[in-house]
Amino acid sequence: MSKKLRSLILSSMTLASVSMLTGCKDAVLIYSKGMVGKDERELIFTALILMLLVVVPVIILTLVFAWKYRSSNTNAKYDPEFYHSNKIEAIVWGIPILIISILATITWKTTHELDPYRPVEVNGTQPITVQVVALDWKWLFIYPEQHIATVNYLAIPINTPIHFKITADAPMNSFMIPQLGGQIYAMAGMQTQLFLVADEPGDYAGRGVGFSGQGFNGMTFNTHAVSSDEFNQWVNSVKATYPQQLSQDEYNQLVKPSEYVQPKYYGSIDDELYNNIIMKFMMPSMDNMQGMGHM
Repeated sequence: MSKKLRSLILSSMTLASVSMLTGCKDAVLIYSKGMVGKDERELIFTALILMLLVVVPVIILTLVFAWKYRSSNTNAKYDPEFYHSNKIEAIVWGIPILIISILATITWKTTHELDPYRPVEVNGTQPITVQVVALDWKWLFIYPEQHIATVNYLAIPINTPIHFKITADAPMNSFMIPQLGGQIYAMAGMQTQLFLVADEPGDYAGRGVGFSGQGFNGMTFNTHAVSSDEFNQWVNSVKATYPQQLSQDEYNQLVKPSEYVQPKYYGSIDDELYNNIIMKFMMPSMDNMQGMGHM
């Protein structure tokens, strides 16, 4: 390979690397702050490296062949009778088959390990349940164990598994906190689940990543990860500062479409509200859904 060609290839790779790194500050998937998010990030990087083992040589060889067999190069060997090479066939087919086999094994393994329904264990710590409801166009978070609720604001303790139970009382959406883990759908009349953990205190952006109408772009919320003591203090503060109950009547007002809703807090909740939200799609003929959760 000539010096000029080597210089061209190195320059191209440098430019590509700089382009990929530009804006990494905002690439939240790279800066994962949770156990699940970090495992998913490693899976993405592993798959990317394995695919580059095919892509990069192809790009380099394309440049090499274009240079070596250019029309002005009279030293290139011309063999019009060539039609087959066992070595080339072995490389062209063998390497991709090997990479696909490795990717298939990794995918099978991580599909089970990163199952969103699979509970996450952190030193025997009991998980906290958060019931999530996607509305038009806002997120409702119900803490059944703490008996409080919030709108477009989520507080969680660090190093504690969070068990999200997710549904919708609006068009289908998708719930995601990118730095903590992957997305999962929110669907009316159904419940999906997701287990996440925050390893470090901080603020992590969350949002709806499924198009659900004109106000979906405002379906964002802040996830505030704090220590267990600070979380308990926050719960007590919400109960003391916001005495309003998230009752069925209050929910009927909340469910009406609205855009770019500011965080809101409820110091007490109707314990059957989440079940009622799901059940009203299962038995739509029932006018009064109070108590349906017992079914």
